[in-house]
Amino acid sequence: MQHCTINVALYGRGGHRWAMTEHGSRAVSHSERTLSIASSAVTWDGNAYTVHIDEMTSPFPNVIPERLRGTVRLTPKCLVDGDFDLDEAGLHRWRPLAPCAHVEVNLPKPGLSWSGTGYLDMNSGAAPLERDFLDWSWSRAALKSGTAILYDVTRRTGDNLAVAIQVDNSGRVEDVELPPRADLPSTLWRVARETRADAGQGATVTATFEDGPFYARSLLQTHILGERVPAVHESLSLDRFAARWVQFLLPFKQPRRAD
Repeated sequence: MQHCTINVALYGRGGHRWAMTEHGSRAVSHSERTLSIASSAVTWDGNAYTVHIDEMTSPFPNVIPERLRGTVRLTPKCLVDGDFDLDEAGLHRWRPLAPCAHVEVNLPKPGLSWSGTGYLDMNSGAAPLERDFLDWSWSRAALKSGTAILYDVTRRTGDNLAVAIQVDNSGRVEDVELPPRADLPSTLWRVARETRADAGQGATVTATFEDGPFYARSLLQTHILGERVPAVHESLSLDRFAARWVQFLLPFKQPRRAD
């Protein structure tokens, strides 16, 4: 409750915009269906999640901070009940809560709107990530009949985790055969990227949305479960995250407001 934030990241022809201002407990309120953090909030009406955004961008990548205001409404086609343990002790959990969804974005500030397919997951844990993991990679691709998700976790204990699942539009989760690894080029910050793709097909990076010292978010063109599809991909290096020089830089990207 002492470290709460709404993170908004926009990518497009008009430039990248990033907001992630941290607040203490006095700026936070919550109920069964609402979480409010300062001027922003997330609500669940029984049918859809709506993120009400009222934030200021950070100076990085924006030189001059600007306001982000509007809504993102995500309507799940299905909800998945049950977590995946990311470590043997069960201290870190992940759930693809709404793997198949419709999203409507309406942002009067800066003047953007669109709709399309979407995805919502959640992570929870009882220990610092950098204590138990070296790195991980994750990707999600919309398929004709649902969603494919790949998750590779490198644990500090050496017993790594690899997940490959397909979720159909009814919410049925099915383990699928783990595709072979496919190398991807490292980012400018030298964060390693790799994914998995159907044998003999491979994958390519078509856009790098986020390129930071410890984290990268990319758009891939890949081949999964017999389909040629775009996929959102994430790489996380926890050794980099824990480095002192990276910790020094974090407040510039994620300022804290005294509420």
